[in-house]
Amino acid sequence: MKVSQECIDLVKFFEGFESKAYLCPANVWTIGYGRTKNVKEGDIVNEMQAERDLLEELDEFGEQVLNTVQVPLLQNQFDALTSWTYNLGVGNLQSSTLLKELNSRKYIAAGKEILRWNKAGGKVLAGLTRRRESEAKLWAREV
Repeated sequence: MKVSQECIDLVKFFEGFESKAYLCPANVWTIGYGRTKNVKEGDIVNEMQAERDLLEELDEFGEQVLNTVQVPLLQNQFDALTSWTYNLGVGNLQSSTLLKELNSRKYIAAGKEILRWNKAGGKVLAGLTRRRESEAKLWAREV
């Protein structure tokens, strides 16, 4: 299973493009469309390279989602969970109630768990709340 264009567009919208490395609200160096891997202060990227990096990373995160989830996923669920994992990391997925609910085949409960992850540094962020709402809506969409 591969991420759809809808997932790519969702991530690009919420991450936004930044050509220069910056510290995100979680105090992590970030660049392009949310890339954190090997990013350091002073790094610069153009939009074309940032898009290539994003596609590569979404493939990697998608594989990690598939390796972690033990139940079947619909494309929209896979896309929502890959976006969530790209933003929050595989470690958070692996330790989450979301994953426990999902692997227990409680798909509706798992979708609701997406919404709980709207904080950075212990504070609720409006942007993360909007992103989680979009991911939860994508998760729950009838196919």
